[in-house]
Amino acid sequence: MIEIAEESARRIERVLPVGIIGCDDDPAEVREHIDELVELVRNLDVVPLEPVLVRIERVAPQYYVGSGKAAEIVQLARECDAECLVFDTPLSPSQQRNWAKLSKLGVIDREEVILDIFADRASTREATLQVELARLQYMLPRLTGAWTHLSRQRGGGATNRGQGEAQIETDRRLLRGRIQKLRDELATVRRQRNTQRKARHRNAIPHGAIVGYTNVGKSSLLKSLSGAEVLVKDQLFATLDPTTRRVDPGGGGGEVLLTDTVGFVRKLPHSLVEAFKSTLEEAVEADFLLLVLDLSSPQLDSEWETTLQVLKELGADEKDIHIIFNKIDLVDRDNELLKLAMVEEQFPHALYVSTRTGEGMEELRELLRSIAGAEHRLTRVVLPPSRHDLAALVHAEGQIYEETYRDSGELELLFAIGPELRHKFQEYIL
Repeated sequence: MIEIAEESARRIERVLPVGIIGCDDDPAEVREHIDELVELVRNLDVVPLEPVLVRIERVAPQYYVGSGKAAEIVQLARECDAECLVFDTPLSPSQQRNWAKLSKLGVIDREEVILDIFADRASTREATLQVELARLQYMLPRLTGAWTHLSRQRGGGATNRGQGEAQIETDRRLLRGRIQKLRDELATVRRQRNTQRKARHRNAIPHGAIVGYTNVGKSSLLKSLSGAEVLVKDQLFATLDPTTRRVDPGGGGGEVLLTDTVGFVRKLPHSLVEAFKSTLEEAVEADFLLLVLDLSSPQLDSEWETTLQVLKELGADEKDIHIIFNKIDLVDRDNELLKLAMVEEQFPHALYVSTRTGEGMEELRELLRSIAGAEHRLTRVVLPPSRHDLAALVHAEGQIYEETYRDSGELELLFAIGPELRHKFQEYIL
């Protein structure tokens, strides 16, 4: 939760969101971003006041905005009894300190709000480690000025520092040590996750990742398809840890594994993308992606662009991607015909579903059946004695159903293996 960093920290209840419109910015887009910031703040059970939008010609080094405009914002914050200023634009550590000194209020930016939400949502050890790592990386450059209450007892100089400076250096060493320890612990978690992934590949079961903007219904989709209990909440970032479930789409064509992943958001802090790499890697390692979009969202285009951008950062944008539009039950089909026509033209092969009413879910299961059938196709081969390397590959990466050695020394195998390896056996197929 948002707190003011004082000797006895107190919880913030009323915040004033501030958005900044630069000369190259689209005002409508900035307003969308500030609306999302308001929603992010609400997810911390904090009351957001009416946002302030400020136009600037250039970035001022001291406050990001000019000193006169800064004084106006502080005066407005005092008039409406705000306890904290929340900027949608990232502030440098020095700008954050200057605002705090000028306003005597708590001052944070969008990144810290998202970090607070992640800290509030983290439940497993992996998520807790990832959030703590991101928060410490955020705090490290902001230590300067945190100990100004300690007076200098000796004169300044390169080797003669006061208590405040010494305390900052001590804290920096402690933070760096903790950051390294967290990285080591997360490396262990990632090795364990890689072992789990290898086990999935050995089972030769196609694995898909459900990706998309936060709060589009990814967890609801997984719950509806698998029938298993999955955390489903109408809030941002309800899912931080990947949840994998077996899904039998019916028809006897085999199963698929589906993994729910952490939702994306505009201006997702790079530190969080880095910290949650092991979670988001589920999208990189998956055989296919179900990219879920909220058809009822007024920011559909920007949410689509954000999701694609994060996938590009992860190197997963070249995957086999299937577009799923959720929440079709919330769309007024009589009055939004133009929107629907434009969406259908842009995404001609997309599926339209409602996890609440069940509409379109059978078509989605049919898609999964076709994927399972293609991925899980049984293959029978006869390998010559000279190709024991291929036999070892099947044992390591596939699932064997029959294994028979012939008198001639040849090995007959009936197995399933991923399509990316199946071509290696082409000349030996019966």
